Formats: sequence, C-alpha cells, structure tokens
Amino acid sequence: MLTKIDLCSMALLKLGEAPIQSLADDSAASQLSRTLFDPVIDALLASHVWRFACRTFDLTRNASGDFLIPADCLRVVKCKGDIQGNKILCPGADAISVVGMARVAPERFPGYFASLAATRLAMEFCIPLLGEQSVFRMLAALYETELQSAKFIDSTTSMAGAIDDFSLISARF
Repeated sequence: MLTKIDLCSMALLKLGEAPIQSLADDSAASQLSRTLFDPVIDALLASHVWRFACRTFDLTRNASGDFLIPADCLRVVKCKGDIQGNKILCPGADAISVVGMARVAPERFPGYFASLAATRLAMEFCIPLLGEQSVFRMLAALYETELQSAKFIDSTTSMAGAIDDFSLISARF
C-alpha cells in the first residue's frame, strides 16, 4: 500500500534525489511534495476515464433547485442535464446519477497508475529541484510511454458485459 510519501519518494528517486521521510520537513523536496502532490494527482486522475477511479454519484436537488457536484468528483463524465460551474441543471428531476472521476487515495492506486503518478511528479519536481531541461525532456518521454501503457492496461482490466437481449444480435442467430 503506497502513501503520498512513497509516491513522492519514488519521484525523487527517478531524479536521482534522496527519498523523503516526511511531508512536514523543511527540505525543498518535502516542500515541493507537500505543495504539488494533490493538484498533480487530481489532474492526472481527471485526465482520463480510469476504471479504478470511475464512480457513480447519486445527487439530490438542493434548496436552490439544482444539483451540486461533490467535491470528490474531479470530472463529470456522464450526466443528464447541463453542467454550469459546480452545479448540474436538470429541470424536472428530484434526483440524478452522474458518472465521474473520483478522488482516490494513493493506497488504492493500481501499480500501473502508481508508476505513472511517480513519473508525473518527477516531471513536476525536476525543474525546481534540478533545473535540468534534458532530464525534464527524458521524463516527459518516459511519461508519454507510461501513459499509453497505463491507458491500455486500464482499458483491458475487465471485459464489458455481454449484450443479452438485443434484437439485432438475436436476428443473426
């Protein structure tokens, strides 16, 4: 089970830096980790429809007549209604369900995503810690390769359910 400290340490090791022991330290690496971890991981989770982070949110109408998108929903993928800011407008409905990308704790990351996250963090840490454009470019290339691999693995982790009762399929047999 990986923690924030583990992922940040993995990123630092990719840069050739020493791992951190705490996010509360005064070191530059700890300060960067503390500052950048959550926004970088949230952006990475929201960037793709990761199966492990996909969740259905059941929403009820609030006092002002619309539906608020929950704070742990990083991106709405599918919903009935119009999204306006952090609200969904859906006239005539008292409750709706939306599919979205949820914030996931690091200990729940699959291995392929943990490696991708560490590489992305290393990219973010590279310039402030090392100031090396060549290392950044190498990490960017590694990130793109890992991203494609992670998307492939994620998309093939489970098979779609069978279509049991569909007239066009039945007509073929």
